[in-house]
Amino acid sequence: MRSVTPSRVLLLLLLTACSGGATEDPMDEIPAKDGFRLVWNDEFDGTNIDGSAWNWEVHGRPANNEQQYYTRAEKNSRIENGVLVLEAHKETYTGPDATRNYTSARINTSGKADFQYGRFEIRARMPVGRGLWPAIWMMPTRSVYGGWPRSGEIDIMEYLGHDQRTVYQTLHYTRTGTNEHAYSGTNYRLPSGTFSQEFHVFALEWEPGEMRWYVDDLQVGRQNAWHTLGGPFPAPFDQEFHVILNLAVGGDWPGNPDATTVFPGRLEVDYVRVFEKVD
Repeated sequence: MRSVTPSRVLLLLLLTACSGGATEDPMDEIPAKDGFRLVWNDEFDGTNIDGSAWNWEVHGRPANNEQQYYTRAEKNSRIENGVLVLEAHKETYTGPDATRNYTSARINTSGKADFQYGRFEIRARMPVGRGLWPAIWMMPTRSVYGGWPRSGEIDIMEYLGHDQRTVYQTLHYTRTGTNEHAYSGTNYRLPSGTFSQEFHVFALEWEPGEMRWYVDDLQVGRQNAWHTLGGPFPAPFDQEFHVILNLAVGGDWPGNPDATTVFPGRLEVDYVRVFEKVD
């Protein structure tokens, strides 16, 4: 795994030079994980989303028959009181590639923070409402094995706004010896409360040949068998992937919003932390 914290390193060097001695690394304030060390994080403590860490996707391409236009507008993505807010609005928006009746946001770390293996930990709170479809997931930065799904997709957490107690964990790849889409995964249902009432921690531990999913440190899924054309196991999950955060509106799986859906809908993210396994 690659450590991608150059701005933190530079800041610490400057502080040390000015003070004439050592200074405390702010990353040390984050609790350690058994067997893992922190290599990248965003606590969203600034006033704006960090453009050195995140890319905005701006388009209205209708993946999965979704209804939103992703924008870079502040009303769709911003920092509020130390929390990243991705917000969906009901409004007509015309861009160069489409006209949509909703706007929202999708950001990723591609080319700025790319990872091969590790523990990925995201603390977030979900929106409420039919047709709201937030996701915390990962895609390959380079499609070594070919276009989707041959190079894989890792879904750390997906959620449907009309079912506030359930989250889904899924891998996407191809069927053995074919180019056909295949997927496998599980879901977890809260025994009480909802994912919209409070923040919860969603985590993935990704090692060569195995992935494990957690909700609030409870292991809820484990996979160690998958396949793809063009490479032996553990392909395609043996390459660098990047993190994606988005809030989709509508689509084949959640269905479209209806009269009960209240806008704006908010996906709130307290932090994103990435750890590497300690040998």
